[in-house]
Amino acid sequence: MSNQNKLIIFDCDGTLVDGQHLILDSMQRACKVCQITYPGDDAIREIVGLSLMEAIGICYPNENEKNHMALKDAFVERFQELRLREEDDEPLFDGILDTIRYLNDGGYTLGIATGKSRRGLKSTLKNHGLSDYFITLNTADDGPGKPHPSMLYNAMRDVGVLPENTIMIGDTTFDIKMALAANVHAVGVTWGYHKSDRLKQAGAHHIISHISHLRKVIDETFL
Repeated sequence: MSNQNKLIIFDCDGTLVDGQHLILDSMQRACKVCQITYPGDDAIREIVGLSLMEAIGICYPNENEKNHMALKDAFVERFQELRLREEDDEPLFDGILDTIRYLNDGGYTLGIATGKSRRGLKSTLKNHGLSDYFITLNTADDGPGKPHPSMLYNAMRDVGVLPENTIMIGDTTFDIKMALAANVHAVGVTWGYHKSDRLKQAGAHHIISHISHLRKVIDETFL
């Protein structure tokens, strides 16, 4: 079987890029604008990877829908403002570009499943010159968010690949649970938002501490 029949799907925030400072700053500003108490950086890090509205609902369970929408709008406004201000607002983690190029040259089909909006994802990929590497993009705009398996089902359908020939790579338990729900191989990474013990507890088949270790995991998975 050629590598074109094997699908490697990445999460974005916390896996490919480090956008932590943008996310925290934007939520702090949103809370200030809406006069709602900021729950703290740790609470925000916990929900990175979910769709924005779902994340807001978890962080602010006692606020009504109107306030949830106001927080969302204020967050998006600040996030876009920061994007325009900074040239390298979401730096790639070490080794990501080399690994993406290696997988692409090896003939693997690459995709992304992320809680970002489609507009945000395309901006991130364009900023890093990655737009041409990923064949299937699935975002918070496309249906149920993580850990629902919808994004992975869509990705596999897009490129005609079976679950047993698909790997999902992410930094949160939401990624791992989504992968398991879709019956695909789950790889957790330790440089993002959730620690390795939580990824293991969620059921990750492999956990890696640097992206360069992914090559060995892929070889072992697709033997």
